[in-house]
Amino acid sequence: MIIPAIDLIEGSVVRLYQGDYEQKTEYKLDPVDVVNNYADQGAQWLHIVDLTGAKDTSKRQLELIAKMVATNRMQFQAGGGIRSEQDVAQLLDIGVKRVVIGSLAVKEPELVKGWITKYGPESIVLALDINIDESGNKFIATHGWQENSGVSIEDLLNDFLSVGAKHVLCTDISRDGTLQGANHQLYTEMTKQFPTVGWQASGGIGNLADIEVLKPTHVSGVILGRALLEGKFTVEQAIACWNSN
Repeated sequence: MIIPAIDLIEGSVVRLYQGDYEQKTEYKLDPVDVVNNYADQGAQWLHIVDLTGAKDTSKRQLELIAKMVATNRMQFQAGGGIRSEQDVAQLLDIGVKRVVIGSLAVKEPELVKGWITKYGPESIVLALDINIDESGNKFIATHGWQENSGVSIEDLLNDFLSVGAKHVLCTDISRDGTLQGANHQLYTEMTKQFPTVGWQASGGIGNLADIEVLKPTHVSGVILGRALLEGKFTVEQAIACWNSN
């Protein structure tokens, strides 16, 4: 499935390069208009990152996200600095279907496993951003990619599978925002190793050929951000590419 992504800072649609707030591109788009536009083109899900809320949890853009959800045009998964059960509950209460949790899954796995048990595996997406070293080790980065956790994605997932974790959004950091193609080898490996997990591929997709390359990997979703905002192709074209034989 094709999943367009939208990053929000103080109500504006933006894009960060490699997660850096200093390298920000702002787009003159209304987020609710973006929802309607993507839905018109056939999108069934939207991935929302609340970058304001990620920096300061007291400034979550809940009102804006609620407006987007209230269009009832598609399903939504949303995240950005989720640090407490209240953060999870607030998003689910306004109609977000899946809450995306990143660094906390590494720092406080027992807490997050408890939420998966309480709210159900369908309600939580683990967002695991990884650095791959020269030996091929896949270590999860935390704190907006500033820190290497020393925890491998395989070890973390084996732990989370004990509570039935179902959705993983995996980004190869070296590809993010580069439009240089997704790391299809990574997703091929991960879907084979963890076949019960729905993998969402993210980072680096710059053209339709990059989507084509992901088809044999058996990922369940492809996250598209910068390429859509910059008009490299449309949501409609991406969906047609993904669904073609």
